[in-house]
Amino acid sequence: MNAIVLLLGAIVIFIVAYLTYGSWLAKKWGIDLNRKTPAHTKFDNVDYVPADARVLLGHHFSSIAGAGPITGPIVASVFGWLPVYLWILVGSVFVGGVHDFGSLFASIRHDGKSIGEIIKTTLGEKGKLLFNIFAWSTLILVVAAFTDICASSFAYDPENLAGAQAGTASMLFIILAVGFGFFVNKKGKGVGISTVVGVILLFLCVWIGYLFPIIKLSKGAWMVVLIIYIAAASILPVWILLQPRDYLCSFLLYSMLILGTIGIFVSNPTLEIASFAGFTTAKGETLFPFLFVTVACGAVSGFHSLIGSGTSSKQINKEGDAKLIGYGAMLIEGIVAVIALIAVASFKGVEGAPAAVFASGIANFMSSFGVPVKVGKVFIMLTFASFALTSLDSATRIGRYIFQETFSDSDEKIKKVCCNKWFATIVTVAASGLLTLYGYTKIWPIFGSANQLLAALALLALSTWLMKVGKNYTMVIIPMIFMFIVTVSALLILIYQNLFTGGSIILGILGALLLIVAIMLLIESYRQLKKLKNNIKTN
Repeated sequence: MNAIVLLLGAIVIFIVAYLTYGSWLAKKWGIDLNRKTPAHTKFDNVDYVPADARVLLGHHFSSIAGAGPITGPIVASVFGWLPVYLWILVGSVFVGGVHDFGSLFASIRHDGKSIGEIIKTTLGEKGKLLFNIFAWSTLILVVAAFTDICASSFAYDPENLAGAQAGTASMLFIILAVGFGFFVNKKGKGVGISTVVGVILLFLCVWIGYLFPIIKLSKGAWMVVLIIYIAAASILPVWILLQPRDYLCSFLLYSMLILGTIGIFVSNPTLEIASFAGFTTAKGETLFPFLFVTVACGAVSGFHSLIGSGTSSKQINKEGDAKLIGYGAMLIEGIVAVIALIAVASFKGVEGAPAAVFASGIANFMSSFGVPVKVGKVFIMLTFASFALTSLDSATRIGRYIFQETFSDSDEKIKKVCCNKWFATIVTVAASGLLTLYGYTKIWPIFGSANQLLAALALLALSTWLMKVGKNYTMVIIPMIFMFIVTVSALLILIYQNLFTGGSIILGILGALLLIVAIMLLIESYRQLKKLKNNIKTN
């Protein structure tokens, strides 16, 4: 199969979906262009800050992308390229896009609060508590996994300077982001001219990092640096670090997308791996449910609902921007996933970590129009690490939000301590830090299942809210049922593997606890939905 056909097909389908299905969703849900958003009604210049749609798209896209849309399709390619490709297309349009757009919109209509607070309006305090426990636990897994990924990517190796180069450039990005945020938000400089200057300086940082990789730290040292960084990113005003850093770094991913696409068109590769490799892999993993869990961010991801309802909903300037930010960003991520699939499928027999496989594939595509393979690999690895870092800092901040919201209705003494942003950040970072001792490879399988189950729970929250306010919820409840079936099946298998076949007992217990909480929430939702339907019939 020709790779260009796959890429063009995905681009066309996503554009049509955005213009048709995305617009239909906006109409059915009642997007109001004149309604004031929480960024204006609750403006505090720390968390609630209205942002230009272009800036917010960059922040949101950078935060949801991370390592997921690259890692997932590459790992799932063991089933063959065809089932992965089809799930990316169907998932992005009808599951992930609906999930992301709906979560963002629902949060906007609830003062920019998290999905847990939205659940509270329909399922009560118990529902909110159960969801927040699940969401916070999942975020701890996210932070732990991505901290390990970033530290490993930045670690100094005398024989391979790519880590030091990526680490040096990433630290320069942080300084640049603070400067960008200051000049745009405090000095009133226009976003357009600031972006031009910022992007030029961004690539200058890449070049300096490549030529002068002066930050040469071990993985352990990077762990400490990253923990300090994410704690600061959780507490500082969103406009000074998180928002501008994610926005500027989004241009790295846009560049990677453009260069990778050009490389695919110039090199015109053919897919070398099988279109379908069977229902069971050599390791015994079955296509159902593991394909739908493994691809994750490239089709649907519960983490996205936490980004949408955690940071993006507090910055959106107009409700009309929700379609671009929520639905549009998910479709762009689908393109990233397709390119990742092409990168691994075009070179049969390539082995190694997903990041290395992806970097090697895209670098070879880029070499077709004159970019040296070595330079291309460093650039792609840097991009990969940068986006893992954006997901990391956003996840920490959202973990802090959810921890605070969980205790927002508690006794005043408890509330004073637990709702303090410093205390909430320390607890979130400390819990994640302990889990990093297990390493990325052990955490990822449980994270993948928990993450997708979180997507099902977010869809459940969205469907109950839409039902309560009398809006069409059919487009939400069908994906919700499918995701519940998929993820409960996967989590049961992983719990069994960890508890009874020599895996990690602690991760097995954590998986079991997450499943119990999810089932309790599902039962509570069924009871409340039944009551709601009866009330609707009575009235």
